Order: sequence, then C-alpha cells, then structure tokens
Amino acid sequence: MANRIVLNETSYHGAGAINAIVDEARARGFKKAFVCTDPDLLKFGVAKKVTDVLDGASLAYDIYSNIKPNPTIENVQTGVAAFKVSGADYIIAIGGGSSMDTAKAIGIIITNPEYEDVRSLEGVAPTKNPCVPIIAVPTTAGTAAEVTINYVITDVEKQRKFVCVDVHDIPVVAIVDPDMMSSMPKGLTAATGMDALTHAIEGYITRGAWEMTDMFHLKAIEIIARSLRGAVNNEKEGRDGMALGQYIAGMGFSNVGLGIVHSMAHSLGALYDTPHGVANAILLPTVMEYNAEATGEKYREIARAMGVDGVDAMSVAEYRKAAVDAVKKLSADVGIPADLKAIAKDEDVQFLADSAFADACRPGNPKDTSVEDIKALYRSLM
Repeated sequence: MANRIVLNETSYHGAGAINAIVDEARARGFKKAFVCTDPDLLKFGVAKKVTDVLDGASLAYDIYSNIKPNPTIENVQTGVAAFKVSGADYIIAIGGGSSMDTAKAIGIIITNPEYEDVRSLEGVAPTKNPCVPIIAVPTTAGTAAEVTINYVITDVEKQRKFVCVDVHDIPVVAIVDPDMMSSMPKGLTAATGMDALTHAIEGYITRGAWEMTDMFHLKAIEIIARSLRGAVNNEKEGRDGMALGQYIAGMGFSNVGLGIVHSMAHSLGALYDTPHGVANAILLPTVMEYNAEATGEKYREIARAMGVDGVDAMSVAEYRKAAVDAVKKLSADVGIPADLKAIAKDEDVQFLADSAFADACRPGNPKDTSVEDIKALYRSLM
C-alpha cells in the first residue's frame, strides 16, 4: 500500500509572514476575501493585524465572526449563507482551530453544496471539488489546522463532535507568523501547546505511522518539549519554537491519524465545552500508560525527544515510564489540571465512552480498545 502525504501548496514561517498574504492574493488573482475569525480576536485587535495588511494593499474583504470556541453546525450554515452574499472568491481564516475548522466547512459546502446539512461531512466524505481557496493564519500554536486535512464540528442537538477528513479542505497557503500568537494568554498558550504535543505523540504511535511521519513527529516533540515553558512565559524563543513545532506535528498527524486521546477529548468538548487542549493534556499521560504495551520501542524515542537523559541504558518498562513522566511534568509545569474531577460527571461516563468509541480518531489507536476500556480510563481520572 502506498503512503500518502498531503501538505499546503505554500507556507510562510517567521515574524512578519502575514505580509505575504498580499503577494499570494494578487498572484492567484483573488478579488475579495471572506475573513473568518472569532469575536475575541476582533475585540482584542488580533485579527486587525491581518485586516490592516489588506487595507494597506486595498484588498477587499468581508468579516464573518459567528464562530464559537467549539464551532457548531449553525456557525457553519450561517457562514455559508454569509459567504454567498459576500461576493468573495477566497477565505482568510484567522484564529485557532475553531476559526479554521469553520472556514474549511464553509469552503467545502460552497463548492460541494450537496453537503449543506454539514452532518454528512462526518468521516471521510467523498467530496468532488476542492473547497474555496483558504489562506490560513493561526493565532494559536497548537491545532495545526492550517496544514491539516481535518476539521471538527459540534452537533449541539446530539451533544457530540464529529471529525471530518477531506483532502479537499486543506488551505492552499499557511501563514505561520509567531507575532500573531504573541497575545495568547498563558492558559491558552499552555492548552494549545499540549494539544500540539498530543498531536505529535499520538501521530507517532498511531497505526498508520511510517518513517516520514515519524520524522515529523519526533522533531515536533523535541521542539515542543524545549519551547512550551518559554512560550507560556511569553519568551520570543519559546513562541517561535511553538509556532514551528505545532506546524511540523500537523504535517505528520494530518496524514496518518491520531488515537483515543483525541476521541475522548472530543467527547468532553462536546458535552462540557471543555477546551480541547486542556482535555487532551489531562488525558494524554493516562492514555499513554494504557497504550504502552502496543508501542514497541517508540516510548524510548519519545523520552529522548522530551529531553530525558540515559534512555539507552533503561529497560523497556523504565523508558516507557520516563516518557509518561516527562509528559506529566511538562503538563504540570505549564499549569494544566491533573485530572477530570472538576469537569466530568459519573452519570455521563457511558455517554462519553460511547461517543469516544464512535469517534473517527479511535481506529488509529495503537491498542485495540472497547467502550468498557474507555469508561475505565475516564473514571481513572475522576
């Protein structure tokens, strides 16, 4: 079987990269942008950094900001309606995963209107046409949505999130500018950074992993492990490192999948509106322990990438424990809660586990799992 890699046509990295939007828009003949961003990024002037660039170049745009932290079917459908009346011919997505996921769904439905119910996009949807061209500008260092073929939408009615996987939704251009991430508060920096680490670790041990994606994931783990603490303290070197590390993780996991950390986190986000990165960070060490027996020697390399010394002299049990402990230490150092006691309720565990088992990320888990296993994992953190 051939292994497939799908990446952006073009990506820009480094301070000031947002200025490349002008050249890209003009070179591609774009006339008007549909800017997808969330209300907070408008309120605090983060999106203005991009719209100022557009204004300076006399590039036309409309702004759409009906986007929630866990974007809903309604957010997508009102966005589709707004796009149709805007006269836009491309999308600029500014924000974290929420803005980009909404933009991807809007762009897909505009060019594939048979999926306007949104729910039918769940899983690997057989869309026929590439979405409206997207220029993605991340403002968080975590989701890597600017380089992935995935997006996640919340079904409020059914209290669940669903994952959509589609090569037609990847942004044509990614603008990874650390200056766009500099205003992130500590809590958001920590949560999104641990989301990126989860991407890298789950992508490294997932069933679909292979040599090229292993290369991406190990380098991402290394960069994130050395950068996240500094990023949380708003140090430039840390911010720059996280901007790159999360993107590299996205280059990998987008092409090979994830596992039950993400499945379980999606359930928590749908039911309790738990921030995705926080849910991942809480779950990751426990699920790593659960998966350890199915990972061969990979935890040795995770431990090494996390900065653990002397891994070659360790037994299998020792380096597996060292890898988990290093993740726990990083999570604690950046202020992530250690358990779900303040989040999950026992009476919801069956629903959470059923939803997680049905999630599109679950089949990629390196260890065969069951609803009962997932229930036990939730309860172990409660």
